[in-house]
Amino acid sequence: MSEQPITGSAARSTGRVRFFVLGLVFINIIINYMDRTNLSVAATQMSGELQFTPLQMGLIFSAFGWIYAALQIPGGFLIDRLGSRLVYGVGLFIWSLITALHAIANSFGSLVGLRLGVGAFEAPVMPSNNRVISSWFPEQERATAIGIYSSAQFVGMALMTPVLFHVQDLFGWRGLFLITGVVGMIWGVLWYCVYRDPLDHKTVSKAELDHLRKGGAVMESRENAAKRPFSWQDLGLMFKSRKLIGIYFGQFTISATFWFFLTWFPTYLVQYRHMDFIKSGYVASVPYLAAFVGVLLAGFVSDRLIRRGVSTSFARKAPVILGMALTLFILGANYTDDPTLIILFMSIAFFGNGLATITWVFVTALAPRHLIGLAGGVFNFTGALSSIVVPIAIGALIDGHNFAPALGFIAVLACLGIGSYLFVVGKIDLDGDKTMPSTGRKA
Repeated sequence: MSEQPITGSAARSTGRVRFFVLGLVFINIIINYMDRTNLSVAATQMSGELQFTPLQMGLIFSAFGWIYAALQIPGGFLIDRLGSRLVYGVGLFIWSLITALHAIANSFGSLVGLRLGVGAFEAPVMPSNNRVISSWFPEQERATAIGIYSSAQFVGMALMTPVLFHVQDLFGWRGLFLITGVVGMIWGVLWYCVYRDPLDHKTVSKAELDHLRKGGAVMESRENAAKRPFSWQDLGLMFKSRKLIGIYFGQFTISATFWFFLTWFPTYLVQYRHMDFIKSGYVASVPYLAAFVGVLLAGFVSDRLIRRGVSTSFARKAPVILGMALTLFILGANYTDDPTLIILFMSIAFFGNGLATITWVFVTALAPRHLIGLAGGVFNFTGALSSIVVPIAIGALIDGHNFAPALGFIAVLACLGIGSYLFVVGKIDLDGDKTMPSTGRKA
């Protein structure tokens, strides 16, 4: 764990294919979150045209999460068995096709059905990302890689939100869905044509493969992975570690803040803070940029602390706990009507959420090596539950023009997340969770 990062001439000697792969994943996530953000941008115009109540919009926002959460564990198993190239490529193309079909929706029921479809085919996204990074990056570079690819979701929201507002202004909310869907379909084909796992990649050098193996990258041939049958014992193992349970609950609370910003935040600015529609697109990008800085900073600082000999438990957990503490600044928006202060408080809160987003590093550390995809599915399942609970809860909590109870709800969940990492997860050994029960099967 004391090995220095690969930069400069050292990077050239080991190869750079892994950084190209990281770039592909980065673009994947921008596309992914463009196809999630478009609904929040369209919400005000859509709800006005189709006469939806706040609770109905909350249900439409959350419909994505119903099946997205339910398919996390099956999606993780498919990734372990079929690989990220196929599962990710097919999923990306089909969810983008369904996104384009939003353009012909005319009712509450049709929109709920379409959001269910998007959620179903986006389900393998985060476990796939984690599997790709676990395969292509050694441990001492992994938090930085996770920070970089995780930052893409905030880059996507920060840079694409103003663009999406302008697209809707030009083409309407139906044109917005059609255009974003076509972009995703094109990229899904490109991903399938370009991506390969390390052992299947034709241009990766022996030096880079040796670097990955030495650093603990998870590499397995597709033939071996495809032969492994599903085992209920493997699934049960995911719930026998207190540390895993702790990070599952923690992920739910961290994701709660994220889903507020992904769903209700533009509506909050336009309807409850009475900001201009186009202006709110630019204003909304400020907290997203703050979160982008937060997640990059968390990855770089965490890896640097480890290389300097700081406890791996402290180096990985400190950004998460500090980030959730900063999330509490979201409450400040309840006590001011000044737009600048509102955005400042929101930016600090989302910066904190960005800091806390490196939690995927714990999945690789705590799960059996041959079950990274399954563990990622369970982990993201619990996080995805917030995509169901939070939009509906906010829709039910807002009273007339009073959004304060909804922001208080987000703050309470952040406090519970801090408690989970402090008292349930406890100390983490990134060389392997020694409390993990054994299946008796060879990894």
